[in-house]
Amino acid sequence: MPTNSDILWFKQQFSADIDRALVGTPFDLDMLTALACQETGEIWPNLPRKGMSRADILTLCVGDVIDGNGVKGRSAFPINRAQLLTHPKGQAMFDIARKALVDMAVHIKGYQSSAAKPHKFCRGFGLFQYDLQFFKNTDPDYFLLKKYEKLDATLGKCLGELKNKLQKFEFKDKAKLSDLEFAFLAIAYNTGRFKPQLGLKQGFKPSGGKFYGEQVFEFIRMSRTVAIAGQPAEIAPPPSGVSIVPPPEPVTATGSQFIVDTKDSPLRVRSEPIESQPSNKNVIARLPDGQAVRAVTGTSQNGFLEIETGLFGALIRGFVSEQFLVPITRVNRTADTAVELTNLAVTADPPAVLAAVSIPSVTMPRKAGTVTTRAGVANAHSLNEPGQPSRKGTTPSALVAELSTIIDWLAVESPDHSRYKRTVKQTFCNIYAHDYCILAGIYLPRVWWTSKALIKIAAGEDVSPLIEKTITELRANDLFRWLRDFGSNFEWRQTGTTTKLQQAANEGGIGLIVARRKDDDRSGHIVVVVPENATHSARRNAQGDVTHPLQSQAGATNFRRGTSTLNWWRGEQFAESAFWIHG
Repeated sequence: MPTNSDILWFKQQFSADIDRALVGTPFDLDMLTALACQETGEIWPNLPRKGMSRADILTLCVGDVIDGNGVKGRSAFPINRAQLLTHPKGQAMFDIARKALVDMAVHIKGYQSSAAKPHKFCRGFGLFQYDLQFFKNTDPDYFLLKKYEKLDATLGKCLGELKNKLQKFEFKDKAKLSDLEFAFLAIAYNTGRFKPQLGLKQGFKPSGGKFYGEQVFEFIRMSRTVAIAGQPAEIAPPPSGVSIVPPPEPVTATGSQFIVDTKDSPLRVRSEPIESQPSNKNVIARLPDGQAVRAVTGTSQNGFLEIETGLFGALIRGFVSEQFLVPITRVNRTADTAVELTNLAVTADPPAVLAAVSIPSVTMPRKAGTVTTRAGVANAHSLNEPGQPSRKGTTPSALVAELSTIIDWLAVESPDHSRYKRTVKQTFCNIYAHDYCILAGIYLPRVWWTSKALIKIAAGEDVSPLIEKTITELRANDLFRWLRDFGSNFEWRQTGTTTKLQQAANEGGIGLIVARRKDDDRSGHIVVVVPENATHSARRNAQGDVTHPLQSQAGATNFRRGTSTLNWWRGEQFAESAFWIHG
């Protein structure tokens, strides 16, 4: 598997040529780098590159073997050597494909056994692997004249195929694809088709490995952490034990600018321009008074205007009642209402008095020698059992495996784990979410500073944690507010859709769904969104959007992995809800 240093080499060698070819396309260098990693990443990273020219390396970028008996599941020409030889120029093609395999196998150990068998030959040619099926009717000279050994030719074939497949997608007219959209396109590049309801779990899957779509997505994210000298990385490389989290998507709407002006409750953003019944059914977000937004089309529909904005790092797009929008030119922009309008991707900050203060995390103090276990009753202490698991991996696969271990070790549904067992009056979703995050190395508080303590901290005073004097326990309702007010201090950010939320978890990150009750005396709810695996998956609609994330919770019912009720966080008992992610 290519490493960050391999990706850096690739960009140093090919970025100028690729960037020129990508002008006017919705693709970028990191996407093409990811495709090269997936298609020939077993070849060029393992060549003795210091002793080779770029031309030598491109010549050896071949792969995927056909033998005398063919390839299981392959129906495209040629299915084997005998069929290839039925073509008028089949023998010449076989000689080229056979020599390509032998020459490449000198350097790549995994192909040496195939090269030792005289009937085997390559069927994939070029840095981006153009398949031999196109030899018969489409472009025989590409193979016979070895055009695949030139970057412009192999890149041209790649871009032509990507553009062709793009026409089958609903996002075909976008000026820029998201990483997830490109991974969907890459699946079609690999298989010729894409089934939205399967998400990234499509395309070639080696024994014990990931699906083609999953691996391409991982390579894109890796590539975005690798910068060429003189250029910043798009995503800062994460430390060990932390997942790659992309920066917030920017607002792309270019319509008129408005300020939310409700003078009352937050403004509901709806998925369609209608008032739903129940009232929360189509609510996808709530915007605070004073929030800046941009119109998408500027056309009113049933008294609603489609808008985009950024909220705590989440890109929000939907419909809002236009009666609560004031054109930006009519707003008196005092210090209290000032908003950065050129970049709405992140529009929420901690309170001004705390913005310049480093707020320390806090945990419940414990007496020396005491141990808090899963078997004990729920309390304000964090777990400190001997041998408890953690998250220290450096790759998405390792991080996901460690999160799986944490979930199974916590065993939230176990009758032996009283810490999470509901009582007549209480459930413990907040404690379970805290335990999961803490074991994963991410801070989600079980207790937090009181308002008076925060004022003292802001004034530079040392404050000791004293329960119900300087610190207090947090319930799910409180965690909703904490994430909103202080989450950014600890690198939490919102995301706007369940699809993005699930993908963050699938890459080894932490995902939360949090809902605050209208009645603050009653429990809100918080669940962890966890990585999909071979036996447990999120549920997706026909368009491929995640409708039911894969969740883990303590609550009225405790379960390690499940998809729960559709949009439970939009229930009428909740005042508001949000999705949060952390690396």
